[in-house]
Amino acid sequence: MNVALLQLTSGDDPQVNLPRTIALFRQAVELGADFVLTPEVTNIVSPDRGWQAKTLRHEAADPTLAALRAEAAQAGVWLLIGSLALKGDDPADDRFVNRSFLIAPDGRIAARYDKLHMFDVSISDTETYRESAAYRPGDRATLADMNGIGIGMTICYDLRFPHLYRQLAQAGAQILTVPSAFSPVTGEAHWEVLLRARAIETGCFILAPAQCGTHAAPNSPDRRPRRSHGHSMIVDPWGTVLHDAGVTQGVTIHRLDLRAVNGARSRIPSLTHDRPFDGPRGNEQDRDK
Repeated sequence: MNVALLQLTSGDDPQVNLPRTIALFRQAVELGADFVLTPEVTNIVSPDRGWQAKTLRHEAADPTLAALRAEAAQAGVWLLIGSLALKGDDPADDRFVNRSFLIAPDGRIAARYDKLHMFDVSISDTETYRESAAYRPGDRATLADMNGIGIGMTICYDLRFPHLYRQLAQAGAQILTVPSAFSPVTGEAHWEVLLRARAIETGCFILAPAQCGTHAAPNSPDRRPRRSHGHSMIVDPWGTVLHDAGVTQGVTIHRLDLRAVNGARSRIPSLTHDRPFDGPRGNEQDRDK
């Protein structure tokens, strides 16, 4: 199976981002891709929540989703839309959702996944993120079936929660998708090592399309534009980085040999070696008091 990762620098205008995404998608198809993947927040990267409220749409009315479904159907390929920022449908919670879509070759939505873990961190005095203030977290893991291939769907900050990936692999995932918009600071320090760790722990291929560069934000003049780490990666089940896309927009394509999944797991069958154990309860001195 030929997989293609699209590395994008999405700005804060979905109408500008969409034709760029379609152009790279078509390039990937021309290169022979059977499965194309886009990064997190493919449709919009904006620091301005007010602008997002004006711009974002519900799933049924989102033009990026509709256009990319049509492109997948016309090309007859599988497509993972890494995620779209969308308005939610919960009348009791007006926050947005960060939703990943697996699109089948006929254009239907084969699976959805809402990002479970919210990026609420203070990286430095000048770089703080409170994703949960604007986005409602999901509450369910998603294992999708792509013509008999198990696809475990995750998004960005999920990468720091290894139990999610282990459960997806034990449930049948052979490929784990990690569409992202990692910050430059945490990306430089942790991106590659975390991707490799998740591959090694699960014996899965990791497909991680990423946002890169400086994201134009002309509709958010009072906020500094965001930057993303880039380095979309394909990692094999033994933890080897097969491709690193660097820091510019473009297409990375690779032919996956899924036999490598069983090969890695037969050498280190740790997914079958779980044992029940009691949780930590402090040291012996504390328990004797």
